[in-house]
Amino acid sequence: MLFDLLATELVSHVFFSCTSVRDVLSLSSTCRRFRNIYASSQKLAILEDAAEAQFGPLQDLTQLLTHNASQPAHIIRSVPFSLALLKQIIHSGRIAEKWCNLYPYKKWKYNYENRRLLTSDERYRLRRAIYRLWLYSRAFHNRDHPREHRAVRPVIQKRAGLLHNWSTVELAEIADIHNVVREVLQSSVCPSNGTIARKFKKRHPDREHHLLFNIHLNYPPPPSAPPAHNPFISQFHTTSSLSSHFHSTLTFNSRHASTKFSLHAHHDVGAEGWGDELPHYYVIEDMLKLDPEQIMWLKENAPLKGMVEGYVRGLGDWFENNGETWAQTLEWVLDERGEDIGEFLGAVADGEVGVAI
Repeated sequence: MLFDLLATELVSHVFFSCTSVRDVLSLSSTCRRFRNIYASSQKLAILEDAAEAQFGPLQDLTQLLTHNASQPAHIIRSVPFSLALLKQIIHSGRIAEKWCNLYPYKKWKYNYENRRLLTSDERYRLRRAIYRLWLYSRAFHNRDHPREHRAVRPVIQKRAGLLHNWSTVELAEIADIHNVVREVLQSSVCPSNGTIARKFKKRHPDREHHLLFNIHLNYPPPPSAPPAHNPFISQFHTTSSLSSHFHSTLTFNSRHASTKFSLHAHHDVGAEGWGDELPHYYVIEDMLKLDPEQIMWLKENAPLKGMVEGYVRGLGDWFENNGETWAQTLEWVLDERGEDIGEFLGAVADGEVGVAI
């Protein structure tokens, strides 16, 4: 029997069995009959099932997409599925998928003999952890939470209220991806002087050039490196203009990314370092306030230090010298549960708990 001659109920079952939105749209485009079945009253239900399979859990992603300052972050919101929401789900879900693809390289960076692909269940847990970390960052890493308020008890309790929504095992999953995010910042976005020196030596083993590192933090970008445009704070960008900007930025970076470790008259590789151990630590603590989408965007579109510095300056004065609060809040919550933070983090580092056990 030809596929297009199947009963409508069987075709509907095939639609509901699709594991991606693209599969649903492709199947609906095969013939007029399938298009009519797809466009029936079950259209939203079909798309919701496909989005859940591809980008789920949608419940956590919906909490992220519908968050605003008018309601506490820990309040669970029920939002009806719609095509407008689906567009946001696809955008954020693709960001989460990028982290899923990057996770094995950073999780097993040193013990790479254990590196492997994630299972579908592990990718699901990883996306869930990304959405939850993303929600925390959006809710509490903004200009409404300056440095002076980070240790105020009511503010800590407000942050802890969100973490109390999740079990200790689920907090371990978030801590796991938080370590991966930190590794991306340390190695790719804001590498230390030592990292720059090691990578330069690896790329140019025969060159005897001594790198000159700037030991001071210089947030104002040098004139030779234009700042990376911040697409997340522009009130004028649209989908088409943002895509056009991404294309032009990637074109620019494809020409300049190789200059990060190249010596020429107007650039010294040492200028790309973000300081030695102690100052670099505080830089990373600041940068951890960025959400997963911003960090991924900087990794892909800001190869030079000056571009990252310019991006950070565009966020406002609240950002600098105001480290992230996730670790502090996690310790607070675990202490309330009678858990030891040292043992907890050790178990995450050893792979006993987390996304990929």
